[in-house]
Amino acid sequence: MLFHKLKSMPDYFTKGEFALWSISVVLVVVSFFMFDRENCLTLAASLVGVTSLIFNAKGNPFGQFLMVIFSLLYGIISYTFTYYGEMITYMGMTGPMAVFALISWLRNPYNGNKAEVKVNRLKLNEIILMVLLTIIVTFIFYYILAAFHTANLVLSTMSITTSFLAVYLTFRRSVFYAVAYAANDIVLIILWILAAFSNLSYLSVVICFIVFLINDVYGFINWSRMQKHQEANGK
Repeated sequence: MLFHKLKSMPDYFTKGEFALWSISVVLVVVSFFMFDRENCLTLAASLVGVTSLIFNAKGNPFGQFLMVIFSLLYGIISYTFTYYGEMITYMGMTGPMAVFALISWLRNPYNGNKAEVKVNRLKLNEIILMVLLTIIVTFIFYYILAAFHTANLVLSTMSITTSFLAVYLTFRRSVFYAVAYAANDIVLIILWILAAFSNLSYLSVVICFIVFLINDVYGFINWSRMQKHQEANGK
């Protein structure tokens, strides 16, 4: 079966993980009805997003499948506020890279377990390459976004930088993917707070990324545990 254990979620997740996902969903739904009530696409994207994060935290490829869907929905939402950087990032980079990450995770299960990816440690030469690629991507997209008259240009560029690091590290199965996504969450929280000054309905998106931040912090904690466990077993 492609995504093992999906039919037994209460047994698959720990009580803490199930509580984290449940609270995240409640916060997303409550914030939607408090600040939006109209843009159901925002609600759908947020629910898909928080669900993808809990699966990603477990190293389950199903999380990357959901991330593809989230990228498409979030790209559409970003377009509505002329955050072209976010639209380009998620529809042109995060979404496609999530497809590659999905393939990578499926090809590298831990000890044959399709529900847990094998954690990878990056070597120094790859880290140097990643940094160089990040600098190049940041430089190029700064001018692309400027040409599109993107709102909050500097922050939008920072979002691309952190997003590129996140998708690269996710593809390479590094525990630090969650750190990069957490950094990206912080940038996005600031971006959508600025957007909320023009339209209060965007406060629901702010709440969404605060929830994402909490989930990504847990993702780093759990991947660190996975890494220690896998390396201790020598497989």
